[in-house]
Amino acid sequence: MNTQRGLVWLGFLGLSAALAWAPGHWFGQQVEDAPIAGKPAPTGSGVPMEPVGAGLPANRPEQASTDLFPSQRWTKPKALATVTEQPIIATPVVVAAPTAPALPFQFVGRLGDRDDLQVFLQSGEKLYVVRQGDVIEDTYRLDRVSANELSLVYLPLHQSQTLSVGSAP
Repeated sequence: MNTQRGLVWLGFLGLSAALAWAPGHWFGQQVEDAPIAGKPAPTGSGVPMEPVGAGLPANRPEQASTDLFPSQRWTKPKALATVTEQPIIATPVVVAAPTAPALPFQFVGRLGDRDDLQVFLQSGEKLYVVRQGDVIEDTYRLDRVSANELSLVYLPLHQSQTLSVGSAP
């Protein structure tokens, strides 16, 4: 059975080869004159026709595109952002000189004569009794006592401040 099948195939292929070779050999037709699929049959008119694009310049190898399948886009390409460099304007940093906080004391009163004058100052709930030259909690020093004001020095910054005490006794 295998030999019969092989003989049938051999006969089929041989007959196909003979038919493909036969028109050019036995019937005198040229292979170039035979109609090819996609090519129109000759009309028989003897007028030579110019090939399409005969008046156009021929594409030279340097003009031919090397990319057979170029990429195509349906949308316009986005414009790239432009960067412009601007000089940095350095603004001088103004550092404010540190200042002493507002005086936390209120004048309550004074006691004594000019040589031994005691001043009563209140800060919140605390009451301080100080004389000229005394230091209050390592922060303020009483420098001068006059009839109308007290002169205190804020010790961390060595800045003097005044506290109004009213009229003279």
